[in-house]
Amino acid sequence: MSSQPVRFTLSSRALPHARAMSLMETLDELIEPEASATSMDETDEAKGLWQVTAYYIERPENHAFAPLLASLGLPAGSLSIAELPDTDWVARSLEGLQPVVAGRFYVHGGHDARPRPGGVSLQIDAGTAFGTGHHGTTRGCLLALDAILKTRRPNRVLDIGCGTGVLAIAAARAARCPVVASDIDPEAHRVTAANARLNGAAGHMTVLTATGANDRRIVAGGPYDLIFANILARPLIALAGAITDLAAPGGDIVLSGLTVNQERWVLAPYRTRDAVVVRRIHLEGWSTLWLRRF
Repeated sequence: MSSQPVRFTLSSRALPHARAMSLMETLDELIEPEASATSMDETDEAKGLWQVTAYYIERPENHAFAPLLASLGLPAGSLSIAELPDTDWVARSLEGLQPVVAGRFYVHGGHDARPRPGGVSLQIDAGTAFGTGHHGTTRGCLLALDAILKTRRPNRVLDIGCGTGVLAIAAARAARCPVVASDIDPEAHRVTAANARLNGAAGHMTVLTATGANDRRIVAGGPYDLIFANILARPLIALAGAITDLAAPGGDIVLSGLTVNQERWVLAPYRTRDAVVVRRIHLEGWSTLWLRRF
């Protein structure tokens, strides 16, 4: 299959489901012209009518489909060809991605680099790793970091499951202290390292590909005054012992990736390890928990 973009569509008139299915399957099997993809969408639920669409890299000719229409008992003129507009879909998708403000932190993409006076501006583009600041979990962690920095400045920070590195970079930029950022995904490692360089934080950061929190390199960097773990409820529970062991006495732990109704379940193993809730941040049904280990 060619990697060139599709430029033309072939659309049918509204057809009963059986005839639409036969048309789609026949278009899909044609060698010439070859469709890059085919689809079938219901246009009238009450009447049971469907429309078939096929996508082409090069413009197909109407006469090429005459034998196909005749074999299916469909009249000439049942199909129409249209050219797709030349659109940069990446740029279009980013148009609606507005900057995120979370306390002192201003997170924007490269498409929207409008300066913001004061605070800490971070450029994080949507891509192959999680965390642009728009999701309620990431924004909650940034708000927790902003609140923590109003009370103390950490000397060592750990970010478990760093994704794009937005939390680690925010901490490195704001606290100017050593930060260890780890993720199980090598692609997250690559993205975090690139984002750290882009945002002038690389000098404060160590980026690792590691599973969980028991990696010797993570342990060697502790104990940590601040630990982020924005992952999911089950791994948060499984890692409770390792995370609290890595936290310095009096250290802060910020957990997210859980829903509000999962709070009690996630908190239980941390409470048994002398971690208490300082603050809960609820955004869009997601919970961010700021804990302190005593």
